[in-house]
Amino acid sequence: MNGLFTVGSNLAFLEAAAEPKMEGYIFGLSPQLLLDALILLLAVGFMFFLLSYLLFNPARDMLNKRREKIAKEMADAAKEKADAEQFKAEYDARLKTADKEVEAILSEGRKKALKREDEIVNEAKAEAARIMEHANREIELEKSKMKDEVKQEMVAVAAVMAGKFVASSLDEEKQAQLIDEALSEMGDDTWQN
Repeated sequence: MNGLFTVGSNLAFLEAAAEPKMEGYIFGLSPQLLLDALILLLAVGFMFFLLSYLLFNPARDMLNKRREKIAKEMADAAKEKADAEQFKAEYDARLKTADKEVEAILSEGRKKALKREDEIVNEAKAEAARIMEHANREIELEKSKMKDEVKQEMVAVAAVMAGKFVASSLDEEKQAQLIDEALSEMGDDTWQN
């Protein structure tokens, strides 16, 4: 037991000797503790910069590339939207222009149709006038032919009557009777025309 006590007392002595005296230090901090804290701080800083170079910088680069890609896609989308709006505006303008052109073509077609209608009506009136004039000429020709025929018949009747007068000397009653017969043979309509 004696040996055990000696070992225990030696330990207590070593512990007491290992413990520095805290008197005269700020907040009871030893220079060794401050040096260890400084070394630990430098090691953590070095590890932080090393890890940031190895881990954080690639992650930051990836995030920056992703941010740039998204910004580029948004710019492209905005440009496409602007192009689409411009295309829509051009389409609307062309549609209005096409409507105006269609209206102009239809208006021109209507004018041409009305003009052609007037031409056809005028041509028909002129043709009708020519036909009427031709018919009137033919009627006049027929009238003159009829008058000539009537005159020829009258001459023939007069010749026949003269022959009858000459062939027989007739009295006045007989002459009146022959004239009445000749008139009845020619008809009353011949003298009225």
